[in-house]
Amino acid sequence: VVIAGVLDGLDGRVARLTNTQSEFGVQYDSLSDLISFGLAPALLAFNWSLSTLVEVSPLAGKLGWLAAFVFAACAALRLARFNTQVEIIDKRYFQGLASPAAAGTLVSTVWFFADQGISGESVRWLMLVETVLLGLLMFSRVRYFSGKSWPIGDRIPVGFMFLLVLIFVLLAIDPPTVLMVIGILYVTSGIIVPLGCVAGLKLIIRATIENTGRSTPSLSPRPLSSLRNRNRTSSSAFSSSTIRTGPRFVAKWPSHLSPVATARARSSVVHVFPTPLSAASKPPPFGGTI
Repeated sequence: VVIAGVLDGLDGRVARLTNTQSEFGVQYDSLSDLISFGLAPALLAFNWSLSTLVEVSPLAGKLGWLAAFVFAACAALRLARFNTQVEIIDKRYFQGLASPAAAGTLVSTVWFFADQGISGESVRWLMLVETVLLGLLMFSRVRYFSGKSWPIGDRIPVGFMFLLVLIFVLLAIDPPTVLMVIGILYVTSGIIVPLGCVAGLKLIIRATIENTGRSTPSLSPRPLSSLRNRNRTSSSAFSSSTIRTGPRFVAKWPSHLSPVATARARSSVVHVFPTPLSAASKPPPFGGTI
């Protein structure tokens, strides 16, 4: 299954490089994916662990083969959906967990427990939950990063090369553990990253609303006569909490604002209207600008 995952990442590129892609190859590739990443992992999980659920009760035994069936069926449905949407989907993301990733995670889990001397009977409930969860994630609409659009550009970053070499080194040391960790991280990334983005977006919106309510002046129309009287009586246009921004509009701040918030609001208006109004300056004519 692991070797099939490596070959699945190469067959499309080889077909494009040799200009031998065809509709027959697309359908045959999907059939190979269904066998390699749908049937094979489901049978492996069932024969190694899920089949022992029948020892608990007949109902548990049925849940075991149903979990394996759900995994294989969701893999088939995901591949069928991918073939129908291959021309319209965003190439940067997978819609639903990719079947090679789901199969690799399930197989590496079995490999890890077997390598540690842990029998499938002792982790049968864990395997039941993992098999069903991976199957449902394949058919879900959760977006996963595909890696087809990265790295961007013709040059490959040095950090990417270093990470690739590091993964090969770790795989040489302990293949089942490294594959299982990579699979779990990738599976959880599709769930955690969107939740983090939504939470961060909410914080940004809340902070923006609070800052806007504190420092943004409100513009309200005033009669021209009141503006002229204010300019004649005020020693400076910036000596009060009201600044004239035009012949018929003034920028007002609520009286309950702190001095720091008022100064911040004034500085924003000064940046837009840098010319101060002194008491000696004559008011502009009706319709004029400052």
